[in-house]
Amino acid sequence: MSTATTQAKDKLAADFRAVMDDIDKLMTATGQEAQGEAKALRARIRERLDEARDKIVDVQQETVERAKAAAAATDDYVHAKPWQAIGVAAAIGLALGVLIGRR
Repeated sequence: MSTATTQAKDKLAADFRAVMDDIDKLMTATGQEAQGEAKALRARIRERLDEARDKIVDVQQETVERAKAAAAATDDYVHAKPWQAIGVAAAIGLALGVLIGRR
């Protein structure tokens, strides 16, 4: 995954968390003023907001675990087959050099 993609995903997650925090503050601020159906709506929004937060945390933890597993697998491979790893890195470097040279 490229650095730009990772940064974009991190920014999106941060923006989503900021929006959820703003909604949470709004819900708290208007909590005392709510009546009847508004209270029920507020409760449903609060529940969905909590569910969304839980899902974001789960996805974030899963992503971190996958990244750690990929890093460990790569490290194991490089230690087991260093010359093949050097060859793959050289091939990727050559391919990138050719692509960049065409511009």
